[in-house]
Amino acid sequence: MPTPQQVIEFIQSSDVPAGKREIAKAFGLKGQEKIKLKAQLKDMAEEGLIDGKKTAYHRMGGVPKVTVLRIVDVDDGDLIAIPDSWAEDAPGTPPRLTIRETRGKGPKPAGPALRRGDRVLARTEETESGWRAYPMKKLPARTEGLMGIVERDGTGKAWLAPIDKRVRQSARIAEVGEAEEGQLVIAERLGRSERAGVRVVEVIGDPLAPRSFSLIAIAKHGIPHVFPDAAIAEAKLAARLPLSADKREDLRHLPIVAIDPADARDHDDAIWAEPDGEGGFRAVVAIADVSFYVRPGSALDREARNRGNSVYFPDRVVPMLPEVLSADVCSLKEGEDRAAMACHLRIDAEGKVTKFRFTRALVRIAHNIAYEDAQAIVDGETRSPRAKSRGHDEGVSTALDTNGEVEKILTNLWDAWRALAAARAARDPLELELPERRVVLDEQGRIASIAVRERLDAHRVVEDFMIAANVAAAKALEAKTAPVVYRVHEPPQREKLIALRDYLATMGKKLSLGQVITPSLFNRMLKDVTDEAEKAQVMEAVLRSQMQAYYGPSNAGHFGLALGSYAHFTSPIRRYADLLVHRALVDAYKLEQPAPEANLPAASGLSERDRASLQQVSDAISQTERRAMEAERDTIDRYVAAWLSARIGEVFDTRITGVQSFGFFATIVGLGGDGLVPVSTLGAERFRHDEAAQALIGTDSGTTYAAGDRLKLKLAEANPLTGALKFVPVDSNGQAIEPRGVRPDDRRKGPRKVGGYIAGKRGRPGNIRHQGRRK
Repeated sequence: MPTPQQVIEFIQSSDVPAGKREIAKAFGLKGQEKIKLKAQLKDMAEEGLIDGKKTAYHRMGGVPKVTVLRIVDVDDGDLIAIPDSWAEDAPGTPPRLTIRETRGKGPKPAGPALRRGDRVLARTEETESGWRAYPMKKLPARTEGLMGIVERDGTGKAWLAPIDKRVRQSARIAEVGEAEEGQLVIAERLGRSERAGVRVVEVIGDPLAPRSFSLIAIAKHGIPHVFPDAAIAEAKLAARLPLSADKREDLRHLPIVAIDPADARDHDDAIWAEPDGEGGFRAVVAIADVSFYVRPGSALDREARNRGNSVYFPDRVVPMLPEVLSADVCSLKEGEDRAAMACHLRIDAEGKVTKFRFTRALVRIAHNIAYEDAQAIVDGETRSPRAKSRGHDEGVSTALDTNGEVEKILTNLWDAWRALAAARAARDPLELELPERRVVLDEQGRIASIAVRERLDAHRVVEDFMIAANVAAAKALEAKTAPVVYRVHEPPQREKLIALRDYLATMGKKLSLGQVITPSLFNRMLKDVTDEAEKAQVMEAVLRSQMQAYYGPSNAGHFGLALGSYAHFTSPIRRYADLLVHRALVDAYKLEQPAPEANLPAASGLSERDRASLQQVSDAISQTERRAMEAERDTIDRYVAAWLSARIGEVFDTRITGVQSFGFFATIVGLGGDGLVPVSTLGAERFRHDEAAQALIGTDSGTTYAAGDRLKLKLAEANPLTGALKFVPVDSNGQAIEPRGVRPDDRRKGPRKVGGYIAGKRGRPGNIRHQGRRK
């Protein structure tokens, strides 16, 4: 019989997956020896020497020869992956494998391009320099369409009813495990064929429990939300780094204020301004000096890069940095000494920034003020608007401002902002009214209200100061010929402009593609429209024509802001792109401050890895930004659907947001939440789809439903689990229009219910049709 060490050496050296059969053959074992080998392998597994299954073992802490990997990082231009099935409670950290993409003829990889978050089936090997992986096949995302509710049909069979509104069919659950009916679970496919069914791999719990909607989004989008122990330990160590006024510009004498949402969990930025005596202003934009605490190459840095950004939900934040940094040491809190990266600005009377410089500073925030309170003080009110809404005087300490100190600080800021606003108006950036929905929860996590967030001058003040600092950061790095992670927003592509031109033509408006396309062109177009409904239509069309912004080391300008150079500098607590810009400024302005702690990397500027892989890192954080946006949007949609689920049958004022051949989508005015109006519910008349006009047109009457139109619709269904809504049109009496193809007898026949759901084909739970509960 081979010794355990000999077995491990064979497993590691084997060119093929080494299971019990291969081990027995290699050592010439037969009969009773095979039985002994089986017992020996079981003992070795229990002792933690090997892992795997009888068809393919591997060394404990190692990786199978062929396995599924998940790409989690970019390092020196190489993609880094970990085993997809690595358990969170497994001892130690998961092995990190460098992806070596196989190449065909020519310079491009033979298979599809890989990026962070992708799952691949790969062949692996352990070398002297570490683990390597060679992708064999790109696999579908593990949770894509495989999160849902466990339901049982009339025969007792288990089905996975999807919570993703893009998934239309339930899947048969072959291995339900410990999951119970009605629970929210994550599953994985058992084979290529849908007939193979799925296996439950994780039970999340009650899908309608308070604060569950954000958990659904976290699981569905694969958002990292548990910090590794190494990152937590480094964060605690970094939090103890001493601050010295000798090595920083001391700005504690300046009354710098941080203006943020009332419910802000972290405070990245603070501002100060005063007249310079020459018609202009001196200003300081102080930003949390995160680069001082998060050093390149550390475990903390790797986790921040992996997350890319913080993700904000109504009930929680999934931060980019551990709470000891994000909500405490790095957060610019009132009355506390804080490390900051200071952007000093000189603003002339026309609002142009004439000079700028960057320093590492020590600041002491004079006041943390909510937007509403700052606006109230500038407007001369004596009580916090938030306190008024509660019927008493309780509010932030600055809301009353009895001695006028805060009013003087804010007056200077508003005066400087008016100059910046004048320069912004001359630049004429793209102005689109995009209302933001705000979900307010009570102490039990239930929805208290949903409303569109009010847009105040206080928001514009902070926004314009941040834009000025971001532009200064980009230009400062360009002047030093230093690397820049730009925030890029490219002009609309010609194909989108052609579609916009054709759409506007259906409204009797012209768009000449021979002229230079600028934001001001779109702004003039919108100003010329006086009818609010028509203006909403044009605004929707202009929005659809725009490109998505992204991060990159090559400058292509920012079309929407009408700026030639733009970078994100002002939010390093919650965006990794800003942290990279801070590091570049540390190098460019020679602001290095070594960490005295031996267990932290000394450098706080850009590492060689950062410089070599800036494009890959930029691509990765652009992807994590989109992931966060989708997760946040999905969660808000679920909250809106939950809020509306008790109002089925009510008639709402809505606006059409999109038109397809199968129907149109509409949103409730002032609330949001896109819902479908199927073409079959528009009555007995047939409708044709005019793609250019974004409209459905009745073939007999000419009745038209076009993007931007406002109309009354009755809410027919609301599904909190998917966020999906369904509306039906109503007549002048508020009654639903008779759907096409419905016979009188059909109205008396209700669908056959199975386990609380409407049965679909073969008795399986139905698709995403919901009225209070899924049908």
